[in-house]
Amino acid sequence: MQFREIGIAGAWVIDPSPYKDDRGRFMRTWCAREFEEHGINFVPVQANMGFNLQKGTVRGIHFQVAPALEAKLVRCTKGAMFDVALDLRTESPTFAKWYGVELNAENGRMLYVPEGCGHGYQTLEDNTEMQYMTSTYYTPGVARGVRFDDSAFSIQWPLAPSVISEQDENWPLFKR
Repeated sequence: MQFREIGIAGAWVIDPSPYKDDRGRFMRTWCAREFEEHGINFVPVQANMGFNLQKGTVRGIHFQVAPALEAKLVRCTKGAMFDVALDLRTESPTFAKWYGVELNAENGRMLYVPEGCGHGYQTLEDNTEMQYMTSTYYTPGVARGVRFDDSAFSIQWPLAPSVISEQDENWPLFKR
């Protein structure tokens, strides 16, 4: 795997190193040793999958607060998506900054979102599927969100949103 630091402290884009032959391809999508070599202490405890019917669907921006802060390792397994990490850690040098990257089934690219950061995505194709692993269990009492269109962050989504949940449309605006 090839690890590339991005504009969010502690966040990484990770490109697999696939082995290809007549049968297709094989690639590692997580390795504790390789993550540790890059200073990433990520031990997944839960895996989740999302499937979206329509191009332009937006999900997020989601995160969990203490005592159940979570890191995520996100990948797209079918179709394509624009994946976003948003730094919500007030003590971070990259506080309120966001980074977006295209993840798709062909490139196998992954985004590592550290604890204290929000995560969201927009589908770029119909019938897009994504999977992600988390460092802690989903805990409804500490689950939070911020608006995907909050001017405090000015995330540049590639498409006009076509589908978004009522919950995601109604997260509060961020207060600095």
